[in-house]
Amino acid sequence: MDADVFGQVLGAVRDFVRKEVVPREAEIDERDEIPAGIRDKAAELGLFGWALPEEYGGLGLGMAEDVRLAIELGWTTPAFRSLFGTNNGIAGQAIVHHGTPEQRTRWLPRLAAGRAIASFALTEAEAGSDPGGLTSRAVRDGDRYRLSGTKRFITNAPLAEVFVAFARTDPEGTGSRGISAFLVPAGAPGVTVGPHDAKMGQAGAWTSEVVFDDVELSADALVGEEGAGFGIAMASLARGRLHIAALCVGLAERALAEAVEYARTARQGGRVIGEYQLVQALLAESHAELAAGRAMVHEAAAKYDSGEDRKLGPSSAKLFCTEMLGRVADRAVQVHGGTGYVRGVTVERIYRDARLFRIYEGTSEIQKLVIARQLLKG
Repeated sequence: MDADVFGQVLGAVRDFVRKEVVPREAEIDERDEIPAGIRDKAAELGLFGWALPEEYGGLGLGMAEDVRLAIELGWTTPAFRSLFGTNNGIAGQAIVHHGTPEQRTRWLPRLAAGRAIASFALTEAEAGSDPGGLTSRAVRDGDRYRLSGTKRFITNAPLAEVFVAFARTDPEGTGSRGISAFLVPAGAPGVTVGPHDAKMGQAGAWTSEVVFDDVELSADALVGEEGAGFGIAMASLARGRLHIAALCVGLAERALAEAVEYARTARQGGRVIGEYQLVQALLAESHAELAAGRAMVHEAAAKYDSGEDRKLGPSSAKLFCTEMLGRVADRAVQVHGGTGYVRGVTVERIYRDARLFRIYEGTSEIQKLVIARQLLKG
């Protein structure tokens, strides 16, 4: 995208986030729901398709632009970004890069316009950090497949119109082998979506259990080649991890800003607390770590776009930035003292919201394994 046009998009998103979403954060947290008006405005801004190709109605942003946008989205509740994150990320990218022309034509314009939401149905109760342990099965029956299995913690499942679902098509396959990806309409017979989970944080971002009970699919529901599902999932997750890292940078910026403002105005012992050196140390440590995370994200994005590195950089950025956000959020609560532990205070919500980033789209422990394996390849 032209730099001037992207600057206008970024400015519009920044204004919308800070003027219209931020004032409704408490409402979103209390009601566990994104208001319809905010969803509609997000669609108007093109946020449901920022990373989808322009030919299908998206904005076609590269990774360097993606992370800048994610940092702006990180200024507010992560539930806002989550509403359209799967369209642009793990679900949408699977269709973009591995879908047939017919699949792309059918789904991508609707996803980009916000008329439909796609979910990425990979995780299972016993297959989270290791997707190779999934037990869902898709059995070939002539020119059709019959899909059965239960998925867990599926983001946007209650809102989804289509699932990118992963199942084992090779009964002899183990680990990462023999897994395939399918497009499954949410309204297909045999698809059941459970109630959305009550979570520690990120209220308004809905996750649910999804049950596929002998769902009949035509052969053209297959995404990519049979047996290529694990590779499709990992490629989608790599981009998503870098996006999440950038989102954490934005959320850390907000947490630090809240802490600085509180330290500048709150008083204890007759003095503004920002005059106390130990409070200053908390702010300084957060600023330094945040600056490091921001630089890491931008460098990793540049290498992602050039094709130089699409594994080591994203995993390194996700590991560092998600852990960094946890520390910055913790310090922000500490600066606020008892006030920071009270429900309804911004840093209290950020503290709860931050915890999930170290778990989903690959835990911190999994990122360490990915990083080490890449290094040992030489």
